Amino acid sequence: MRAYHERKRSMAIWSLALSLPVGLALVPASPVAAVAEVFGTVCGVLNALLSMWGNERLGEHRSVAAFVLSSVLRIAVFGIVPVAFALHGPWWTMATYFTGFFTPLGVYALVAVRTIRTDSPS
Repeated sequence: MRAYHERKRSMAIWSLALSLPVGLALVPASPVAAVAEVFGTVCGVLNALLSMWGNERLGEHRSVAAFVLSSVLRIAVFGIVPVAFALHGPWWTMATYFTGFFTPLGVYALVAVRTIRTDSPS
């Protein structure tokens, strides 16, 4: 469990560390898109952590109804946000939001693969 919690922490830190330079690079093209990318990463980290927490709770209490309700609420909340950015910026602002939103998923996959490779016996 310690390795799992360390992967969660690494995912959050690396996602934000990658997001900030990308957001700064987007500022000249569109400040709204830059904010959308960084905010998308923050939402992606929150979504990943909430999803992991829900999975942990599901494993402990086996409450499928609570898990499904929390998943639907997460999808609704995090799905509305990019539309708000697209209303105030260029049409491609949604793409910058989703790029940031899915960054934590990719980072977690890379961290997990690296951890598994270094922990597995040769």
